[in-house]
Amino acid sequence: MRRLLTTLALISFSIQANALDINDLSNADASSGLKAALIQSAGKAVGQLGAVDGFFNNPQVKIPLPDSMKKAEKAMRMFGMGKQADELVLKMNRAAEAAVPEAKTLLVNSVKKMSVQDAKDILTGGDDAATQYFKKTTSGPMAEKFLPIVKKATENVALAQQYNKFAEMGSQYGLVKKDQTNLEQYVTQKTLDGVYLMMAEEEKAIRQDPMGQASGLLKKVFGAVK
Repeated sequence: MRRLLTTLALISFSIQANALDINDLSNADASSGLKAALIQSAGKAVGQLGAVDGFFNNPQVKIPLPDSMKKAEKAMRMFGMGKQADELVLKMNRAAEAAVPEAKTLLVNSVKKMSVQDAKDILTGGDDAATQYFKKTTSGPMAEKFLPIVKKATENVALAQQYNKFAEMGSQYGLVKKDQTNLEQYVTQKTLDGVYLMMAEEEKAIRQDPMGQASGLLKKVFGAVK
């Protein structure tokens, strides 16, 4: 009986010693663990999207023709302009792939500036709490970085210039949405959307399976909030 009680006591002590709650984490653990996770997810998202076909061959983020142009796409193909439409889609996605690497420095800098309170709020937030933090802190600067790259990638595409001309006219009559009146800005926004979508996917994976992550600190921090 004494042996049984001793064994139970040891098991109980072991469980209590290994059980971790968010309140047990030090500020340094919470902040360092989260920052490691965010840098990891940012690097992976940028690496995937910034490669050739990172956008074009990924149905989750592939940039389609703007809605207003989709309506005219059938007619374009009927009149032998299908090649131009396909070229524009390819160029838009290649522009996004070229722009994405610019995001990494901005994302890492945002992580470095994160406060301990930001870290705790994100750890106890929803599945995309960190992604929302990035949207708030990086979307403006990222768009500024992306836009010139997108412009350069599409400047020699005749259909892109024609689209801008007619979309601006169409917007005056409510025929084209305001966020689609300029092709370069449309592609820039879609590129941002793709970056944040892939980061949200990475964040969700880390939250759902912290024990499967490489870093011991990630296991400790995210395991505490599962």
